[in-house]
Amino acid sequence: MHSKALAPEYQGPLTKLSVNASIADVLAEGERHLKEAELVGSPQDVARAGLAVAEAHRRLGHVQEADRAWKASYRAARSAGDTGAMAWALWSGGTLARQRGGLRLAFRLLRLAADLGKAGGDVVARGYSLAGLAETGRIQGDYRTVAALHEQLLTEARARGEARHTVWALEGIAQIHRNTGSFDTALEMFEEAARLAGDADDRRGRAWALRGMADIISVRDNDPERALALLAEAELSCRAMKLSSALAYNHKMRANVLYRARRYEEARTVYEGALAEFRAMTEPRGEALARLGLVKSLARLGRDRARTAADLDELRRTLDRIGLLNARDMVDKAYAELGVTPADGLPPADDIAAAERAAAPVGGRR
Repeated sequence: MHSKALAPEYQGPLTKLSVNASIADVLAEGERHLKEAELVGSPQDVARAGLAVAEAHRRLGHVQEADRAWKASYRAARSAGDTGAMAWALWSGGTLARQRGGLRLAFRLLRLAADLGKAGGDVVARGYSLAGLAETGRIQGDYRTVAALHEQLLTEARARGEARHTVWALEGIAQIHRNTGSFDTALEMFEEAARLAGDADDRRGRAWALRGMADIISVRDNDPERALALLAEAELSCRAMKLSSALAYNHKMRANVLYRARRYEEARTVYEGALAEFRAMTEPRGEALARLGLVKSLARLGRDRARTAADLDELRRTLDRIGLLNARDMVDKAYAELGVTPADGLPPADDIAAAERAAAPVGGRR
């Protein structure tokens, strides 16, 4: 039996906030309580409120503000001698590092967070930190290493009846199955995650599960309309909660579905929009994936083969630098799919550069 979804990163006076609270509201409340804690001079309360501020900024795509906030939360927790709060701050920092494409830093911070969570007896902080390590490895494409950890965390979450973490683990394992070609198993797990998230009133978790379902239905069943309907449902939750990253990935998946349906002009437009969103929040993984889709769409619309190859070369170098093995393999498959060969040394194509300029946010963050 699972309980309703909770948000353990909202601590102290912020525990009253729902897991489905608008992130803009979380930021406002966090900043209000942070100022109060600073006036009172309570470093422990500063650390707790600062954690919520850091996470709100991160989810809104405010990466510089999030970076300052988690570090301030950690310093306050350390001055208070609160090992558990130190673990939570490092978890936030590690999650932000992964979002920004700093996978080595993410691994380092999340390992420290897991160790501190264990030392401080904070089982939830330890669990979230181990989950962060598993997700970082999965995103990197190191499935063999992290599959067992995903399964362990799923078992622990089910045993404790933690709906939100159970949903997360199901989605992570489902994504591994999807990426290794086990579409039926992946869809079953995404569907279970969607049901559980719905029962637990976890709108964020359900939105991610619907995105996963749409992906499988598009690839396996060649049913773009059903896939697009699922993404439209998920988008409502992303917008209501102001989940910038989840919304950008939703749009990128929408473009994927359109591309698979050979609706290349529509796909191109949606990829450009997703690219702008990822750039606004400095999320290099999402940016690279949106660029890959844009390159493929332009190629299908008649773009010069040599220029397509040059852009694929550039993307492969970018993904190698970030360390995203699975995404790099996607680029390798794109060479074959589009009938081009690597062409290092050619300048980026004018039309892809123009598309990227058009996608760049105006006046800073949106």
